[in-house]
Amino acid sequence: MPRPEITYKPSATIAAFLDDDSFVRGIRGPVGSGKSVACTLDLFTRMEAQPNSRWAVVRNTFPELRDTTINTWMDWLRPFGEFKHTTMTWTSRNGSEVLFRALDRPDDIGKLLSLELTGAWVNEARQIPRPIIDMLQTRVGRYPSKRDGGPDWFGIILDTNSPDDFSWWFKLFEEIQPDGWRQFVQPGGTEPDAENVDNLPPDYYKRISQGKDAAWIDVYVNGNYGFIVDGRPVYPQWQDKVHASKANKQNQLPLIVGLDFGLTPAAVFVQQTETGQFQVFDELVTEEFSAVEFADALGALLRSAYRGRKVNIYGDPAGEQRSQVDKRTPFMVLKAAGIHAVPASTGGKNPNDMTLRVEAVVRNLTRLTMAGEPGLIIDPGCRYLRRAMAGGYKFRLKQISGDEQFHEFPEKNLYSHVAEALQYAMVGAGQARAVVGRDQVKAKPLDYSNMDRGLI
Repeated sequence: MPRPEITYKPSATIAAFLDDDSFVRGIRGPVGSGKSVACTLDLFTRMEAQPNSRWAVVRNTFPELRDTTINTWMDWLRPFGEFKHTTMTWTSRNGSEVLFRALDRPDDIGKLLSLELTGAWVNEARQIPRPIIDMLQTRVGRYPSKRDGGPDWFGIILDTNSPDDFSWWFKLFEEIQPDGWRQFVQPGGTEPDAENVDNLPPDYYKRISQGKDAAWIDVYVNGNYGFIVDGRPVYPQWQDKVHASKANKQNQLPLIVGLDFGLTPAAVFVQQTETGQFQVFDELVTEEFSAVEFADALGALLRSAYRGRKVNIYGDPAGEQRSQVDKRTPFMVLKAAGIHAVPASTGGKNPNDMTLRVEAVVRNLTRLTMAGEPGLIIDPGCRYLRRAMAGGYKFRLKQISGDEQFHEFPEKNLYSHVAEALQYAMVGAGQARAVVGRDQVKAKPLDYSNMDRGLI
């Protein structure tokens, strides 16, 4: 029986992508531009050149892996191998195998630890957390083993629609640009040199643009970096034209700092003016920081930018829980660094009531001061918090049929920590000015200007 043939004519950007041997290659472009097919055939070509090799194909969720990624793979390569649904493995005629895996959370790293791979393809990479990308780099190039000659080529290929400019993709491909990393960018879908349009329905990009907002079109049609709100924003009251406004930092005003802990701790810096307006004028957003590292970063900022100001610092009440590593709480770690913070309590039986925390922010978003100003503004320089308020901090849609239903609690993501730091600042501000109920204690301003006493 004659061997089947594949007829494929790559576009200009895809041809350059296929001809490149960089360790990490990424291709970014509009929807429908042929990225997934290009990656499928790239992996297959390299697999054919390396018999008995092993590859991983990664997507963020199992339904998308099954319905989109595997469908594309089988549509092109069905005659060239056998797919086993029980193991989610495709085996080629030359003994190479492809492992299809759904990985969408940092704790999915454990699924990679035992893999020995030649290479990998991450489909729609913007939906995959960076820790998984980092770990995947340590698993490729390990099969066949060195004693068996090793692989001829190894590495990772990535494809994606454009993410936003806060993403790990933007940070790595546009800013850091590590050695061995290369990005290929396709033209927008309405450009004269748009790619793959011959394989799309007539007026494809014009039709899909109908009824969409400008941000959606910019990402999915034009292929530009942008921010798309998916899910239900926690703060639909936020109006960027109203609430994003330049804050005038006034050193004579007490400083209110809200803290959220965890692996991505964050802080927001707030002042309340004489008119009663809350102004957020600074943020500290970290990634993969320990409690000690965060305390050091916060202390350095307070000592440099805010030295001499009176400061009230309020943190997540969960910060009173002891670490399993050294038995210290985040509040203890802060105190050891000379930073005195107190839990931001919502009062009652649940001192960390999320509904009350959200309401503390909403109450100020929806009020006007006696001077006719918004009750809360955020300086445009607070990029993470501003993006969080615009919809990055959200309730994710449940994957169920019927009417739209959303999860009960906001999604933990890049924006949730700084958004919750703002909640603790607003709850703490209420603590400081009022006694509500018998068990709530009025907080006292902390003076961080005395350097001789070991304070900030």
